[in-house]
Amino acid sequence: MNDVNRKDREFLEFLVKSIVDHPEDVKVERKVDDRGVLLTLRVNPHDMGQVVGRQGSTAKTIRSLLRIVGVKENARVNLKIEEPEGSVRSSRFVAGETTSEA
Repeated sequence: MNDVNRKDREFLEFLVKSIVDHPEDVKVERKVDDRGVLLTLRVNPHDMGQVVGRQGSTAKTIRSLLRIVGVKENARVNLKIEEPEGSVRSSRFVAGETTSEA
């Protein structure tokens, strides 16, 4: 059971460290409750755009891959990406949010 606990976490760490500029700042916390496994991801503020991707596409893909890992291990795996203080959002992304609300 201990190996199962590490597989989803290690997979997420490997995946995210491969796409960010500051892999040493990647931190993953794992919690298990009655609803399944919750992995909380923290990255360097400058790497948030790379983890989330355009319109959230990278984050959606990471979540899909984690679900596959979870199915293989008979566990429901969810991902929470914590936005650190001082994270950098591109001006297009923020402008897009403003435009869609109007």
